[in-house]
Amino acid sequence: MNGNFNYRDSNRGNIFDDLKQIRFKQDMKREFRDLKDFYLDDEQKRKLEQTTGLKRFFSQFWYLIKSAYFYLTPLRRFFVLLGTVLLLLGRTISVDGSGISANDAFLGGLCILFVLVLELKDKLIAKSELEEGQKVQRALMPPENPAVEGWDIMLFTRPANDVSGDLVDFLRINEDRMAITIADVAGKGLSAALLTAKLQATIRAVAEDSQKTSELAKKTNHVFHRDSLPNLFASMIYLEISPSSNQIKFVNAGHFPPVIISKEGITELQKGDAALGLMENAGYHDLTIELHPLEMFIAYSDGVIESTNEYNQFFGRDKFFNLIKMNYSLTASEMGRNILNAVDLFRGEAKVNDDLSFIIMKKK
Repeated sequence: MNGNFNYRDSNRGNIFDDLKQIRFKQDMKREFRDLKDFYLDDEQKRKLEQTTGLKRFFSQFWYLIKSAYFYLTPLRRFFVLLGTVLLLLGRTISVDGSGISANDAFLGGLCILFVLVLELKDKLIAKSELEEGQKVQRALMPPENPAVEGWDIMLFTRPANDVSGDLVDFLRINEDRMAITIADVAGKGLSAALLTAKLQATIRAVAEDSQKTSELAKKTNHVFHRDSLPNLFASMIYLEISPSSNQIKFVNAGHFPPVIISKEGITELQKGDAALGLMENAGYHDLTIELHPLEMFIAYSDGVIESTNEYNQFFGRDKFFNLIKMNYSLTASEMGRNILNAVDLFRGEAKVNDDLSFIIMKKK
């Protein structure tokens, strides 16, 4: 089914329905914040911080209008300029004897409306393509709670935008080897999502023939370094478990150290090796831990601890560690829901600023 049709149908309604959904103060605040984040560069933001009152208001307005204007194509800039001039003139032109009259302001409004329609068309096309990309990403995702005998597992990832630069994956290599991956490709949006798909395909292709987790990391790093863009990298934790064992064999390529939670407290594991893509011949080390019954293993992306609220405060490592320490006795799914609820409550009305992912495992 056509993506544009779906998007249009899902947004049908009347003006009264729209009015019911509007929270004017919160919505305007969020929209204006998004405008500033997108259009203003660091230098403009710095200058605005040094001004106050009406000067700041008019400077901010001018920066936004100028930046938005130069994002347009030359033809659309022409129509916006023409429309603005006609709006300012505001004259009515009549042709005697023919009964024909035209208002400059009306024609100016049509010119600007024409540009708005063109911009909306571009947005809907891009939105449709992103929605298709999102469907593909969802189709490639593993079940949230994969069934592995003797293990209680929850896998979760949530994109900041339409598509994600985080990877959470589950692969059943054979009856005795189950692989789980959490990875974070630098950046957000479509470029990160494409590299995430590449990373997932690479890991799945080399997993079966890699007898050690370090071997898999080395092969994956070689491909990622060879095929990705310069200065792009990805952090990754790749681990393997077995129904017949309580061992977790894993490799950490530049990711946050995972943690183990028990009634004694939290143990943060050692830091990992180089992130994927940074060095062509990076070395990686095999790591093994034993997870005792009722202990919990958690690996997470920066979207958890670096979630920010309206005051630009981070959720933070301490708050996260205190949360999971108090709830170590929960199931993996219950712990995951607690983490999500705490992060969302902390963020409030602030914009989601990064993809959020975690894997939680508990030995039954």
